[in-house]
Amino acid sequence: MNEQYSELPDSRLVNVSASRARYHPAMPTRSYAYLDSAAWGRAFLRGAASWWHMIHLGAIVLVLALSPSTYNRANRANTSSHIYASTWQVLPWFTAMAALLSLVLIRIVVVTALSYGLSQYALQMVVRVLVLELIPLSAALFVALRAGMTFNASAQTNARPSPVDPSVPLSLNRLRAEVVPRVMAGAFSVLTLAMINSVIVLVLAYLTVYGLSPWGLPGYTRTVGQVFDLSVTLGFALKTIFFSLAVAVVPMAASLETARDQASLSGVQPGAVRLFLVLLLIEAASLAIKYI
Repeated sequence: MNEQYSELPDSRLVNVSASRARYHPAMPTRSYAYLDSAAWGRAFLRGAASWWHMIHLGAIVLVLALSPSTYNRANRANTSSHIYASTWQVLPWFTAMAALLSLVLIRIVVVTALSYGLSQYALQMVVRVLVLELIPLSAALFVALRAGMTFNASAQTNARPSPVDPSVPLSLNRLRAEVVPRVMAGAFSVLTLAMINSVIVLVLAYLTVYGLSPWGLPGYTRTVGQVFDLSVTLGFALKTIFFSLAVAVVPMAASLETARDQASLSGVQPGAVRLFLVLLLIEAASLAIKYI
């Protein structure tokens, strides 16, 4: 059998293969291709239990959020402080960033439509692409990304990313006091950012096409009204609400579930992949309902 050797500075020969086998033992295979049917079954049950935990927690939090008994003086103050931190502190510079990008996209769409003789469709394209699709999705992704950066900061400082102690069972009072304010703040942030920036995009679209002249208002309002019929408006509102609920509930449920096992914490926000999957499913369902 051929063996590999390496000569050391003192001219001693060392069996490289033996040294590698001694200091680097074979690691057990972790690939899912080698899992048996029982392991696949356990993995499926864990995934189903995790999804059910998320749905169940979201339903409980939604019921508590709609209950008047939740909003006593302490919970109102806690909720308002979370809303201020998650919405008002980021609203100015997110609005400026979204307005700048929207202005660039509006200008590109209008100039391209004029060059092809399709100026009558430019405003409808701007409203459909920016207001109906990109603005709600960008608001949801921004709030989710900000929550992820907050989680990463707490993980790097060895702080607990979960708002509650996992060793203590969650009661309705603790859900009202600690979980509901955070979920309400996340949902309110997505709704506020999406609605305010949608209005700003509509104003920027009018100024780009008509300038400061008021004579374009009748045609502009008629074009926007043709886009926002009853079904489209209802779909836009429902999609934005579902985005806000997903961003508020999915990371919170994943954090509460992961906090029970501190060894599984990492620099990645719990539930990040699941959140993006839920957002993708909501967007795909919205597109399928409107255009198929």
